[in-house]
Amino acid sequence: LSAVSMFLNTLTPKFYVALTGTSSLISGLILIFEWWYFRKYGTSFIEQVSVSHLRPLLGGVDSSSPSNSNTSNGEADSSRQSVSECKVWRNPLNLFRGAEYNRYTWVTGREPLTYYDMNLSAQDHQTFFTCDSDHLRPADAIMQKAWRERNPQARISAAHEALELEDCATAYILLAEEEATTIMEAERLFKQALKAGGRDTNVLVYIKRRLAMCSRKLGRTREAVKMMRDLMKEFPLLSMFNIHENLLESLLELQNYADVQAVLAKYDDISLPKSATICYTAALLKARAVSDKFSPEAASRRGLSTAEMNAVEAIHRAVEFNPHVPKYLLEMKSLILPPEHILKRGDSEIAYAFFHLQHWKRVEGALNLLHCTWEDLTFILPPCCLSVGGSPTMYRGCCKSVIREREAVFHEVSVYPKKELPFFILFTAGLCSFTAMLALLTHQFPELMGVFAKAFLSTLFAPLNFIMEKVESILPSSLWHQLTRI
Repeated sequence: LSAVSMFLNTLTPKFYVALTGTSSLISGLILIFEWWYFRKYGTSFIEQVSVSHLRPLLGGVDSSSPSNSNTSNGEADSSRQSVSECKVWRNPLNLFRGAEYNRYTWVTGREPLTYYDMNLSAQDHQTFFTCDSDHLRPADAIMQKAWRERNPQARISAAHEALELEDCATAYILLAEEEATTIMEAERLFKQALKAGGRDTNVLVYIKRRLAMCSRKLGRTREAVKMMRDLMKEFPLLSMFNIHENLLESLLELQNYADVQAVLAKYDDISLPKSATICYTAALLKARAVSDKFSPEAASRRGLSTAEMNAVEAIHRAVEFNPHVPKYLLEMKSLILPPEHILKRGDSEIAYAFFHLQHWKRVEGALNLLHCTWEDLTFILPPCCLSVGGSPTMYRGCCKSVIREREAVFHEVSVYPKKELPFFILFTAGLCSFTAMLALLTHQFPELMGVFAKAFLSTLFAPLNFIMEKVESILPSSLWHQLTRI
């Protein structure tokens, strides 16, 4: 107390005047910034920061959080779908290894697929393309060993060896996936595989689906849509390939939004596993109805219309399902090659943005509506799946253990995104802290700080003094004298 009283007694009236003036200036700047922010975004910046950052630090719970009944319902829904959400799924839009993934390796020198992803694909191939009776047929026996090979060249050599014995559909599949360097070459090999005939339904469906994807990549989108529709009609119960997601992407390319809505009505059902493709395509269709005329300033003044409310709710639902996707759709993060396997609701499901970003750009104002709403939905309005501790149910329990054990796909660990502090807050906090430290050091060590200040200023102006000396040596003294007088 004596030290504090001595410190206060040494302060002069000039200090209090300077302190009052500085405080008034800072308060005025804050008031101007707060008014500008409110006019532009329709909400208080200080209130938003306090709700988003200070309240969680102090252990508070948002009053707008869902009630206990809603929370229990959300937990029941999440427990019902926990198995499907924690499962690692095959990416229905995965690229061709030879024609697409390997091209990335040739250009960059980096491997686009993780060892874990390739191991999962090897297990898938053994499940789809092998059976217990393969040892009775020489070509199939060779292919049974080929799918277990880890070296790509060994697999390709085994496929050629099998084709020397007979026309083997699975051998053509392997060559189309891994040896073909172009999509046209892959399509030719898949047609040969189809002509050779598949041993079972899985092989036949796989060949036809990949042929449809070849047509889509070669620009024959209508042909691809017809092939996918015929395939879904012929095998309605075979949903493990998620062909409807390929169909949705192709219909969006044709801008056939009515058929897109019809497909969503069939597959966007509570009893079926959700995906980013389903949720964000539904949000895109709702946003399409209002995005061209949507204005955040007008909406803050008059409120949201029914159609705008439906669009915002659809975006809220999509963001609640997977909050990682919007940053990639808005190009706040750079896109990466999609992996062969994804964890639903995880950050590997951003593979959706790789294929669907062009469809969002094509709808005027859709990305603007997403940009205006997704941050508030993610960071201010807590999703139903959020627990009291702020950790979504989908990132806890079995899902977290699955991610940790399998080390995720293409990414480290899926965590709920955190709101990044604006540069203005960080800059102001750093500037205030630095100024306060300088004031304290100057008060405690005035002579030493004076020496440091002189040294700093002399160092800062040294280049200027050097230039001035050079100019004086070059220009005539009389001219320099006249310039200095001016």
